[in-house]
This record gives sequence, C-alpha cells and structure tokens, in this order.
Amino acid sequence: MKNLLILFLALLLCSSCNRPKNKELLQGKVEKEQIAIVSKVPGKIIRLLVKEGDLVQKGDTLAILDIPEVDAKKSQAEGAVFSAKAQYNMAVKGATNNQIKQLEAKLMALKEQYQFAQKSIKRLNNMLKDSLIPQQTYDETFAKYQGALAQYNAVQAELDDAKKGARKEQQEMALGQQERAYGALQEVETANKERYVIAPQDMSIETITLNLGELALPGYTLFNGFIKNSTYFRFTIAESKLNQIKKGQEVEVTIPYNKQSIKGKITTIKQLSAYGNIATAYPDYEMQESLFEIKITPIQVQDTKDLISKTSATLSL
Repeated sequence: MKNLLILFLALLLCSSCNRPKNKELLQGKVEKEQIAIVSKVPGKIIRLLVKEGDLVQKGDTLAILDIPEVDAKKSQAEGAVFSAKAQYNMAVKGATNNQIKQLEAKLMALKEQYQFAQKSIKRLNNMLKDSLIPQQTYDETFAKYQGALAQYNAVQAELDDAKKGARKEQQEMALGQQERAYGALQEVETANKERYVIAPQDMSIETITLNLGELALPGYTLFNGFIKNSTYFRFTIAESKLNQIKKGQEVEVTIPYNKQSIKGKITTIKQLSAYGNIATAYPDYEMQESLFEIKITPIQVQDTKDLISKTSATLSL
C-alpha cells in the first residue's frame, strides 16, 4: 500500500513537470455605452409609453409631459405677434384714406388763405409806395401773409408724410418689435415640443426614474439605457505587462457564462485615475505600478447582441 502511494505521488509530480505553463488570464467586464435622457422643461408625466427592458428606435416617443404654462405663454405670444404686425403695417402704409382726405381738404383751405394773403400784400405794397396806407397796416397784413404761408407748408409736409408712411426709423423700430414677437412665439412653440420626450437614438430602456403624475424638473434624468450595438470589453492591466499588448492588436475574449469566444480589437489603452475603476478581479501588480484600462471592441458586432452588460469576460495574455 505504501509503495502504491509513493508511485502515485511520483506520477503526479511527473505530470506537473510536463504540463505546459498556463497563460495569464485577465478577468474583465462586458460593458455597453450608456445614455441618459433628461427633461428640458418642467412638467408632470401624464403618459409613459415604454417600460424597462424595451428596445426603442431613434425618434420614438418615450413619455408625454403636461406643461400648462406653455399654453398660456403661447396665447400671450400670439397676441403680441398680432399687435406687432399691425403696428408695422401701420408704419409702412401710413395714414388711412380718410385721414389723407382730411389733410387734403385742410391743405386746400390753407391754400386759399395763403393766396388771398399773397394778393393782399401785393396791393398794399403798391399803396405803401404811394403813402396811401401807414406802415403799421402793411406790417400787420405781411404778418398774416407769413402765417398763412407757414401753415400751408406745414400741412403740405404732413400730407406728404401721410402718403409716404412713417419715417424709416419708425418703420425699422416697428419691424424690430414684430421680429421680437415672432421670436417669442417660436420659443414657446419649441418649449411646447419638449412635452414629448423622444429617444435620441436606438437604445434599450434600463431604468425609468419617475412614475405617472410625478414632476420632471429641467435637467432631471427620466430614462437610463444602453445604446444599441455599443458592446465592448474592459480589462485592467498593470504597467509591467503593457509590453504584451498594443493598440490595434486582435485578441480573443471569452464569456464564461455562455462559453462564447469573441474576436475583438484593442482600441484604447489609458491610465486609470481611480482604484474604483478597476475592472479585472485581483489584478496582479506592484504597489508602485500604474494601472491601465484596455478597451476591446468586437470585430463582428452581431456576436455581442445577446450579451448581458456587467457580466464577466476573460482574456489570455
């Protein structure tokens, strides 16, 4: 019996000596690019059109918000646009037809007064030369003539302005008010579109943070998910082993839970800035060494479509 035990130990020792040395095995994680969808305007959730685990496409509506303030602001903006547009049209077109008729009638009356004063001053001028009237009478008539001429010129200018419309600066000011009103309306219409929470790209819904009736504040995350076809593998490696890998190198990653082997390419090698980012379990490194993260993207994306995020992956070096 003792001899058999010795023989067994000898065979075991020989077997251990002849066994080829195993490659170092790194353990990492299956990762997917994450995406967070936030609200831009405050509002209560009145409809949820998806549930956790759903696959959605770019442009799909995920939720609808109730934003009563937008409806009120839209009515105000539409009223401001209507008023500003009317003011601009009035500045461009000028006075109405009735106002122009009134100014033309006033101009005709003043023209008659001006022509009468002009005739009177001519007659008095000749009489003054013959000393038939005193200078005072002539001066009083001349003053009336000047007054009639000034009134006639003033109404003539007023009529010209009425026909041409407001001055250019007033028209530009009215146009600016109109453009400002249109901008306010466009802003409200943009905010109104934000009541619909839209998927920015193809993705899977992982978590929904709010329920029906809850208030979504600006910048609050409503949905978390993973981008479609964004799976990659993440491993942590010590500085001393960097000579065993290089960017662009093709490697083979193994998924333990389904025994799947996937070919990939090393796309990123970067230093880790925090211990909490370590992906490899029990990494073998010296305390003074820096740690680096390597990112491996699959060569065939379809090979990773059924992989579950955060599961383990192994890599032989």
